[in-house]
Amino acid sequence: MDFGLIGEKLGHSFSKDIHGRLGGYAYELRELPRDTVEEFIRAKEFRGINVTIPYKEVVIPLLDEVSERALAIGAVNTIVYDGGKLCGDNTDFGGMQALMKHYGIEVAGRDVLVLGSGGTSKTATAVAKALGAASVNRVSRTKRDNCITYEEAYETHAVADVIINTTPVGMFPNNGACPIDIGHFPKLTGVVDAIYNPLRTRLVSEARKRGIPAAGGLYMLVAQAVLAAAKFAKVMTPAERAGLSLDTDEAVTEATERIFREVLREKQSIVLTGMPGVGKTTVGRILAERLGCEFVDSDDAIVEKCCCDIPTIFAERGEPFFRETEAEVIRELSAQGGRVIATGGGAVLRSDNVEALRSNGRVYFLDRDPALITATDGRPLSSNREALMQRYNERYPVYCSTCDVRIACEGTAEDAASQILADRERD
Repeated sequence: MDFGLIGEKLGHSFSKDIHGRLGGYAYELRELPRDTVEEFIRAKEFRGINVTIPYKEVVIPLLDEVSERALAIGAVNTIVYDGGKLCGDNTDFGGMQALMKHYGIEVAGRDVLVLGSGGTSKTATAVAKALGAASVNRVSRTKRDNCITYEEAYETHAVADVIINTTPVGMFPNNGACPIDIGHFPKLTGVVDAIYNPLRTRLVSEARKRGIPAAGGLYMLVAQAVLAAAKFAKVMTPAERAGLSLDTDEAVTEATERIFREVLREKQSIVLTGMPGVGKTTVGRILAERLGCEFVDSDDAIVEKCCCDIPTIFAERGEPFFRETEAEVIRELSAQGGRVIATGGGAVLRSDNVEALRSNGRVYFLDRDPALITATDGRPLSSNREALMQRYNERYPVYCSTCDVRIACEGTAEDAASQILADRERD
């Protein structure tokens, strides 16, 4: 391997995709059991690597040189084999700084809690201190390395202003888990989660519900990768460096912004909500064709799972069974992004469905005049005009409150699809 990433589990990683957008060098993912890390590093059969959980501290004694910053932090995430020496550095520091700046999360003069005790928690602590935090406390399940416990955080640090999560709690495939109850912290002014898969963790979602500025870790991931690539460039061939111009702060920022937006668009699903009959399936198929991605319909997935149509499910097993099956299907469809998802008319009535859909998706409410919606026997809860209007009046406020963007469907399905694509370009 010339360039790549080592870690224990990398099935969630976006790093190969990000580095592929930076230059003409090959970048690999290499999962390593803990007992093979030393052998891999000492073999020196690479030119540049990134290091992730749980080896950012493990590699330090194996290196010939470590930057002052990485030594002070106690974590290395970038290693370059240059001039016969293994040189370690920490680009996560710059990545986290860039994330906070991008989302406007201020820590100067504020009390900060950093969740976790590993290498990334040490980086987050160093960043918070460098940015002028009034106090920084690390939180873990045990009191090792001068950490406080979660119970102590709740009892004696309820005045915390900013929480930074560096634990893997909530990371794919365990979407939906949350490392801490932010309801105990009424003064919060910002939340940062280093997790980037899913794009929006439960922690970030809970903060945003309360109106607290919150950010996931994708921007940090991209920024640290760009900074790492600038270091890899020292040992690249001219062909590999072609197009990789990262010699100034401005160039680094420009590359980070560009790749962040590209990766976000590729990884984020488009989720369509709205009444039965508004055209979610038609619009969804148009979007999937234009974007070259997968289209899925949650109702179709339910039918496939139950081996019968929806009216039969309602008639023979009842609405509660249908809703439980729908929730299971939505969790499965939402676990990974990069697709177009059309939902059933009642899907957003359950908050856990909304959480799942938002974890990797941007939610668009297709709002069509109910006079233009046709009631049919195939929709058990809106099979006639009276039932349809009742459902519409009940659900309309929920559609509005659970969407990221409302799309006024006053024209054709192609018009609605174009509005959604235009929003994606702006976002």
